[in-house]
Amino acid sequence: MRHRSVADLMTPNAVAVQPGTSFKEIARLLDEYGITAVPVVDHENRPVGVVSEADLLRRHTAKDGPSTAEAMMSSPVVTARPSWTAVEAARLMERHRVKRLPVVDAGGRLIGVLSRSDLLQLFLRRDRLIQEEIREDVVVRILRLSPAAVHIDVDEGLVTLSGTLESPELAPILVQLCESVDGVVEVIDRLVAQEDEGGEGSA
Repeated sequence: MRHRSVADLMTPNAVAVQPGTSFKEIARLLDEYGITAVPVVDHENRPVGVVSEADLLRRHTAKDGPSTAEAMMSSPVVTARPSWTAVEAARLMERHRVKRLPVVDAGGRLIGVLSRSDLLQLFLRRDRLIQEEIREDVVVRILRLSPAAVHIDVDEGLVTLSGTLESPELAPILVQLCESVDGVVEVIDRLVAQEDEGGEGSA
């Protein structure tokens, strides 16, 4: 299985500002591009902070001190790498309680921005694509089962698994693998094992 990476989901060529960028210019950029925050970069395009709508409102209310990006930004900045999985990025957002992550290359230079809304794209995958990935990658390639052994129904990201497996130990493994597929919201396990069927018949 190939999980979509930060590079797949991020917004490339992100709008950024310099430390000396003014309050009004930042407000104009947020409005023009329909975004809620911008990374602040140094002369080498390395993120040094982030200015959000909340930072602008806070400075406007306080009405004290310089109104430049450097004075208003949140710092130090939390960044992500393009090779990370969406899960890694989401965990970092949760840990630091941030809504977006500047994405940097190996040299620490800004190459994009990943937001919570970008991560939500994972759950907008078509059901057919999710079904195909589970059948081809999970059932056939990883578990080496016949594609006819498991019936896979996907509805709005909700996966229902049914069918008969050779061993009861396979069911939790299959469920866990399905849960890791991009776009899966929940997995319902209706699988039975041949041993279970035999037991019911001999009771």
